Amino acid sequence: MLLDGCLNCLSKWRLWIRPLFIFLYALAALVFVPLFLIKSLENGFNSRDQEIVIAGIFVLVAIPISLWEIILHVIHYTQPKLQKHIIRILWMVPIYAGNAWLGLTYPKNSIYVDCARECYEAYVIYNFMKFLLNYLNMEMDLEVSLELKPQVKHIFPLCCLPDWEMGREFVHICKHGILQYTVIRPLTTAIAFICKVNNVYGEGEFRGDVAFPYLVAVNNLSQFIAMYCLVMFYKASVAELRPMKPLPKFLCIKAVVFFSFFQGVLIDILVYSGAILPNSSTNDDGLSISTRLQNFIICIEMCMAAIAHHYSFSYQPYARSGSTQSCCAAFLAMWDVSDVQRDIQEHLGIVGSSISRRIRGRSMYTLARGEDEYSNLVPKASSVPSSGLYQNDNDEFSYGSIENISKTEPTTPAPVHRSSDKRFVNL
Repeated sequence: MLLDGCLNCLSKWRLWIRPLFIFLYALAALVFVPLFLIKSLENGFNSRDQEIVIAGIFVLVAIPISLWEIILHVIHYTQPKLQKHIIRILWMVPIYAGNAWLGLTYPKNSIYVDCARECYEAYVIYNFMKFLLNYLNMEMDLEVSLELKPQVKHIFPLCCLPDWEMGREFVHICKHGILQYTVIRPLTTAIAFICKVNNVYGEGEFRGDVAFPYLVAVNNLSQFIAMYCLVMFYKASVAELRPMKPLPKFLCIKAVVFFSFFQGVLIDILVYSGAILPNSSTNDDGLSISTRLQNFIICIEMCMAAIAHHYSFSYQPYARSGSTQSCCAAFLAMWDVSDVQRDIQEHLGIVGSSISRRIRGRSMYTLARGEDEYSNLVPKASSVPSSGLYQNDNDEFSYGSIENISKTEPTTPAPVHRSSDKRFVNL
């Protein structure tokens, strides 16, 4: 009887999950906020504590808005191919806001929590790209649609570059131009962490004997390439994306991910040049003031980003009556990162094979449409391309994956008719 009651309660999770979330969040706020205020008053409520309190208020507003939207997407999880990536994007605000507040509270250890934020930047860009690709491929054959379109010209200041051929080449360049940031950003973050441990990072210092300016330059270039490819892809498919209102979503990603990075670089430059000076009554150095200012601004910006995400990535288009999606299945689906692993492996393989072909003097795009970069590395089988790009049996999209080729049924060879004269064969 008790087991049946528990199972019945779990089956009605959509009814109690929201009140439970409100109760737990209110309980946490009522416990941790007074404890922080008591500790601040005991140590003397100085200007730094005031910054933490003000930033904490914005964080306490931003996080529940985003978590509430995530819960609503989990409740109405009717389009896994799209909503999985939306949920990952919505997690950006809680991660950014919590990270910035912890960095403001513990500035000496901010480098450690900043690693999570910087790696998640690349993850968000990847998921936004996959969200757009999955949406388009659910509606049409994206490569064929682009082949029928007029040539998309490059944007200033890269208008002198040769055109990207519409179709397979265009999708390939845009996808892997964005994926390179998913690889480079975590790599530069790991290098920064190692340099920080060995006291050669020099955060906020633009000198030739520290790693900071070089890593900033690499990240700048990588972000510019990713952003440019995203803009080109949006420009080529704006008509097809119009039903899902892509502009607010695009601006949310651009503002949070790219603007926050360049904002941090600008603050470092202003502090390093002396345009922003630390208060003489405190013991803060330039690095401390730049880190505190960046984290404080991010806490405020995340409150506005949470509101923007609430409207831009709303659950309402996916709400369906009578949905039977399990809460556990919906919750676990957003943590499944197998698609990320596959795409990164594909990206590294394609980059390596492309470099190899360049060295041998071959063209980069000589494959017929529907084939992939790995087809020459496995035994060839008579097969036809799977219906729908980026899609396999696991409801995941993949770009030219071997699994799609291997799972298709072999084509039946054309019959050979022999004439009465055995010396000739009629084909």
